[in-house]
Amino acid sequence: MKKFIIILITFILSLEALEVNTKEIKNANTFLITLGEKNISDAKLTIDKHNIDFFEKPSKDGLYALVPISYYKERKDYRVIISYIKDGKKIFKGLSIKVIDGKYKSEVINVSKGKVSLSKKNKKRTKKEYASAMKVYNKTAKNLYLNGKFIKPLNSKITSSFGKKRVYNGILSSYHSGTDYKAAVGTPIQAVNDGIITIAEDRFYAGNSIVIDHGQGIYSCYFHLDKMNYKVGQSIKKGDVLGLSGDSGRVTGPHLHFSMRLHGIQVDPLQLIDLLNNKLLY
Repeated sequence: MKKFIIILITFILSLEALEVNTKEIKNANTFLITLGEKNISDAKLTIDKHNIDFFEKPSKDGLYALVPISYYKERKDYRVIISYIKDGKKIFKGLSIKVIDGKYKSEVINVSKGKVSLSKKNKKRTKKEYASAMKVYNKTAKNLYLNGKFIKPLNSKITSSFGKKRVYNGILSSYHSGTDYKAAVGTPIQAVNDGIITIAEDRFYAGNSIVIDHGQGIYSCYFHLDKMNYKVGQSIKKGDVLGLSGDSGRVTGPHLHFSMRLHGIQVDPLQLIDLLNNKLLY
């Protein structure tokens, strides 16, 4: 009986060492798992064949992993498997996460076929730019460059929220992959946190684009700029003016398109920032 009680207490303590901020997650959102076990190594998790490493929390009181859910992720229950090594043994733990529909609004657009199709030259260009960008987004720096909580890229009205479905001529073509802020040409745009510039170039869709690597798989993106103040490889501090807003790229008018990627996956930027600021960076 005494042995059973000891095993039960150990099991309960083991569960308490593993925390998740939610059991239900909308598509294109992010959830946080923290691990309070002491003296462990090689901690990682797997969800639907996607492997993600744990990192030391900024407060240094345990480990954390941010788990991005794709916009196109099937709405159902998923099993998350956490593993790590302790006292020379590999330990496994599991938990269930349910992906639910974010119920994003739709925008119906009826246009001529030529407005949504690209020339062979532009198709080749966009394919090359996408592949190059994904190589950047899929890199995970071990260091975390953040300096406290995230700030806004500018103080302005949001003109188009994340996730809005774009239905062209009755066919779901895409979705709005970021948050648009009202910004006249020449408005200063600031870095939302410390990091390193990993993209600084003119692209077909995004126009003049700045991307900041904040470390440990977190990237922030600033599109349609009129002017870029930084080059690839340069460090940038939170609040520094990375460039000026504009209407470059494929747009209907000047604004800032702000987005974020986590471990290569596009997620709702404001939900990710809220999660980081309130659950991790305190």
